[in-house]
Amino acid sequence: MSHCFLDSPNTPVEREVLALQNPDRERLRVLIIGSRDGVIETIHDLHRRGFAEAGRWSPLLPAPSTGEVMSILMCDRRKG
Repeated sequence: MSHCFLDSPNTPVEREVLALQNPDRERLRVLIIGSRDGVIETIHDLHRRGFAEAGRWSPLLPAPSTGEVMSILMCDRRKG
């Protein structure tokens, strides 16, 4: 599954600039919302499956629903 994702530069600013400069790439955002333990466990499960490294996800953020958290993964994929 991770074969469609491209390595991204390290900083958010570098990623945004590169995405704007390269029309062959598309910015994707993957969002996980749930309990703290559920989000962390899912991030590690996706890492074990080769989807994305656990360190590429955002820190846990408060979710709109009370008592839940969320984490966002931003990555680029080659169009086409």
